[in-house]
Amino acid sequence: MVYMQQPNKKAEQQPALKKAIGVFGGSNILIGIMIGSGIFYIGSIVLQRSGMSMGWALSAWLIGGLVTLLGSLCFAELGAMNPATGGIYVYLSEAFSPVVGYMFNFQSMIIGGPGSIAAIAIALPLAFKSLFPMSNVLVKVIAIALIIIFTLVNYFGVDTGEWVQNFFNVAKILPLILIIVLGLFWGHYTPHLAVLNQHGSGSVVDYIQMIAFAVIATLWAYEGWTNLNTVAGEMKEPQKNLPRALILSVGFTTIVYFLFNLAIYRALPFSQIQHALTHGQLYLGTAVAQSFMGKFGTILVAITMALAMISSLNGMILAFSRYYYAAAKDRLLWKQFAHINRQYQTPDFSLFIQMLISIALVLTRDLDELTSLVVFSGAVFNMLSILAVPVMRHRQPNQLRPYKVWAYPWTVIIAVIAFLVILINNFVDDPLTSVLGLVVPAVGAVVYYGFRRFYQVRE
Repeated sequence: MVYMQQPNKKAEQQPALKKAIGVFGGSNILIGIMIGSGIFYIGSIVLQRSGMSMGWALSAWLIGGLVTLLGSLCFAELGAMNPATGGIYVYLSEAFSPVVGYMFNFQSMIIGGPGSIAAIAIALPLAFKSLFPMSNVLVKVIAIALIIIFTLVNYFGVDTGEWVQNFFNVAKILPLILIIVLGLFWGHYTPHLAVLNQHGSGSVVDYIQMIAFAVIATLWAYEGWTNLNTVAGEMKEPQKNLPRALILSVGFTTIVYFLFNLAIYRALPFSQIQHALTHGQLYLGTAVAQSFMGKFGTILVAITMALAMISSLNGMILAFSRYYYAAAKDRLLWKQFAHINRQYQTPDFSLFIQMLISIALVLTRDLDELTSLVVFSGAVFNMLSILAVPVMRHRQPNQLRPYKVWAYPWTVIIAVIAFLVILINNFVDDPLTSVLGLVVPAVGAVVYYGFRRFYQVRE
């Protein structure tokens, strides 16, 4: 059974999703999701995992960006070949089986999308808890309000959601550029960039394990690069604009992460960095801003973090809601999920159901556990999507491909190996969570066959 997203005559009378996203808007959706509050603290984790070697840490950022770029090139070929709303769901359904695509979609609908939305919504007020003391109840109230507000923003049209995304992205990038410029050009310290472990010499295997562990941390920062393909059906000229937006956004994000961390190494002495990390103070970007601008620097970083999280939240709400829509179009969810608002041309029912699930997750106590469950399964489906490139080239050799992966098949091979390292590392580190992360997709397979049987009986 080959996945096909072809509407029937009745569906053709229904309003369609509006094609309003261009290269700039598409790039901003991904940049907004990828560059969140993590830019201020994940660099510290990468440095710690690199044995406090600045050279290895910066190398890890470049390697992580390269791995992400290789994956995005594969997604560019798949998205340009089939620019349908649904992203990974579409590619896995076509390359392997509709049930594989639905397993991914199901975990994204139940935990992946709403869990990420809930987590970022809670993280935003928590980031200001030290400046403005607030109770846990107030934190959750603010988080719920944020989810409702930005769901409404995206309900009033994809172009409205795109405009909001563009505004907050530009607003958050400018302070980041300021910190980068101050650190690089006015910093007084020369970072030691030799790729040597601070603890002395080690074996080649030790270095490989160390850098692999550090790269995994950078991939957390790059997470979200798959989400533009989810709204490919709403892009203008997706065959051209989707690959361009993917390459531009991943390339820009890699440069920002690399320069931001280099600026930290230029602005702060190594002894201060070491002391801060030893005492659990991971927000080195804040220290840089304080060193140059005093209290104003602290306020500037706080504002930038808020803007970063808002743009990330808005991008997630826009992208994740399309999973429900794509499944309903294939009659693997109730038809209401495929409903398009006639006035605003957005999947209104999917947006509001996603909002309700996200709010329910905000109200739970174990959000961290919930969101961590999808890490392992997310890597599995990303790897399968990359493998869909050679599978589709074999199954559909004559299919028009407006864009083809550079350096094929090495691009696919390297990307798959990288994700295998992530899977193995996660499984060894936390086997129970990894196994549980596959339970939801397995339940999705049961739901898939249930819906197929339901519609067969009705027909």
